[in-house]
Amino acid sequence: MTDPHNPWQNHLLGALPTAEYEHLSPHLELVAMPQGGVLYEAGDEVRYAYFPTTCIVSLLYVMESGAPAEIAMIGNDGMLGVSLFMGGGTTPNRAVVRSAGYAYRLRAHLLIQEFSRFGGYRNGALHNLLLRYTQAMLTQIAQTAVCNRHHLVEQQLCRWLLLSLDRLPSNELILTQELIANMLGVRREGITEAAGKLQQAGLINCRRGHITVLDRSGLEARACECYHVVKTESDRLLPLHAQLTSRIFLQKSAPVKSESLSSRHISR
Repeated sequence: MTDPHNPWQNHLLGALPTAEYEHLSPHLELVAMPQGGVLYEAGDEVRYAYFPTTCIVSLLYVMESGAPAEIAMIGNDGMLGVSLFMGGGTTPNRAVVRSAGYAYRLRAHLLIQEFSRFGGYRNGALHNLLLRYTQAMLTQIAQTAVCNRHHLVEQQLCRWLLLSLDRLPSNELILTQELIANMLGVRREGITEAAGKLQQAGLINCRRGHITVLDRSGLEARACECYHVVKTESDRLLPLHAQLTSRIFLQKSAPVKSESLSSRHISR
């Protein structure tokens, strides 16, 4: 039976040239990512880089009052651990699994070693790929700030749903409206009203703890320009290479190490 989990399901890993992919893949560990699991808290030393395949991780800023707000979401499009190769080592954000699934993780020193292995800018595919990804993520963070300041809750919800869909293998999101409200930093009543309007328009279907997108094009039409700015910049910086679609034929005979993570606090 074909293994349903492969590192190439992450777009960054899948876009690597075969030689660099094969050099890195023996060190990747498959880990279960339960909803609510904490990868790291603000100020923690980052011990692993994570490459999600079927989960979404939210980067949150938590106020002194305890109120959180999502500043970026990371799924199969990217990785967690930018501070490792940018030189910071820690971040002021909390990283929490928002949609359960799986990811591959790589020890921090191995990522740094691979990032610097070719000894200079433009000499290593992973080096260049991660720098371009960082620029794409900065665009997402900046546009999130703009959207939260200037656009209606319904528009914010459309943007958020579309960005989530881009990072998941299905059109169904398993989460509550209260969680969405926390991510967007708005009142739950606002999300309930906005989701109700989208459901009445036939764009989504809401049931307890689940949201299914029925009409993606309709959702895009009601979203503000922020989604399109983020999507366009991401597609420009991170085109899907041919390697991504060919990984099916490059599966290793040796199993990748797997570790199950706790449902609340992930070993980090």
